[in-house]
Amino acid sequence: MRKDYTKSGFLSFAITIWALICAVFVGFFPNFSWLTLIAILIPIMASMLFSGYYNKAGLNLCRFLVGALFVFSSFMKGVDPLGTKYKMLDYFIAYNIEWLNSLALVLAIALIMAEFVVGICLMLNLLPRLATLGASLLMIFFTISTFFDAMYNLVPDCGCFGTAIKMSNWQTFFKNLIIISVLIPLIRNNKSLTNKRVTILGQSLFTFIFLALFVGFEVYNVRHLPVIDFMDWKVGRDMKPAEELEPAEIYLTFKNTETGATEEFLSPNYPWNDSVWMSQWEFVSQRQEGGTQSLGFSILNEDGGDYTYLLFETEKLFVFVAPYLDNMTEEDFAECQRIYDLANEHGYNYLWITSVNPEYVYELQDKYYMFDEVYYGDELELKSMVRSNPGLILMDNGIILDKWSKIDFPSKEELLNLSATQQLSNLVTK
Repeated sequence: MRKDYTKSGFLSFAITIWALICAVFVGFFPNFSWLTLIAILIPIMASMLFSGYYNKAGLNLCRFLVGALFVFSSFMKGVDPLGTKYKMLDYFIAYNIEWLNSLALVLAIALIMAEFVVGICLMLNLLPRLATLGASLLMIFFTISTFFDAMYNLVPDCGCFGTAIKMSNWQTFFKNLIIISVLIPLIRNNKSLTNKRVTILGQSLFTFIFLALFVGFEVYNVRHLPVIDFMDWKVGRDMKPAEELEPAEIYLTFKNTETGATEEFLSPNYPWNDSVWMSQWEFVSQRQEGGTQSLGFSILNEDGGDYTYLLFETEKLFVFVAPYLDNMTEEDFAECQRIYDLANEHGYNYLWITSVNPEYVYELQDKYYMFDEVYYGDELELKSMVRSNPGLILMDNGIILDKWSKIDFPSKEELLNLSATQQLSNLVTK
């Protein structure tokens, strides 16, 4: 016979607390460890063997913990859905399903939304049985994908908590196992999960409201910029290096568009002025050896010369960031031209940073006069500077004063206010 519920409450809390201790333990061990695995298997086995002994308080604790983690994880990703989209693109490449690339953003928003709805329903006890089923399906998917990540390092960081918290692939996999250990009692006691205070219709209505609000939150962060910026390029941050930069060697990797072969060159020793070669090869990435570099990447001119110092030493600098310059629309170009004209009119400096082939920039220079200061950087780094294509950053001697998405570029009045505010700030500093 099953033991008395009230007397077995201690057991359920003990198993849950052990799982939480394992979660803390995992944070200190980024690599695979048999000790870590064994420690995590203990609450998994215990929850499977003794799930029938969980009392109502124990189940409520499990429900709240799993729900809170889902809500936290989804919020961290919901703040920056484009970051999750970029991570999905990495997965599509790793699993050779790049035909899904065009759906990456929609899938990212849907996945984050599902995680949030499941989490909030568990926390608030809305449709708890359905929410437990949803959590189970999501955890099966997450655990299998992170296992292969950990085994084969397909994607260096799964982005489970967006850009806010970085975890190794083994840490992520172990974290998922811990969540499963807390989820198992909810699965085994699914029939006892009820909400008698609110009708099914009322619970469904609340669930739909939360879903709609969170999707609106995600769409806002896609169209504008993340309401919380977890990237290095935060407004107010001084990007200048703490000490004088030492010379470094920059290596550029190019890929042949026909054969897929890659080749690495020491900048600027690559045939940048050979139009035939440049039409057959595309820039992939860059890396640095030696020296010091505060940004982790460099901006180069078409000859491979390093002009990163311009970001640190230029006053009132508008930085147009467009990793996918070739994906910009006529409206985008018109808005950038407007800012370019305002910058010239009011004494602002400007430059472009992109990752496209210089040949495409030459074509744009024949059509637009605003592309007279163009530099090239790593695509991944440019996407971390500002989550918009194009995006706009205002800097002053390395300090980030403001950032805008392409639909929020400042008006003339806003620009004048910015200029007046900066002048007042300089007077106070002096």
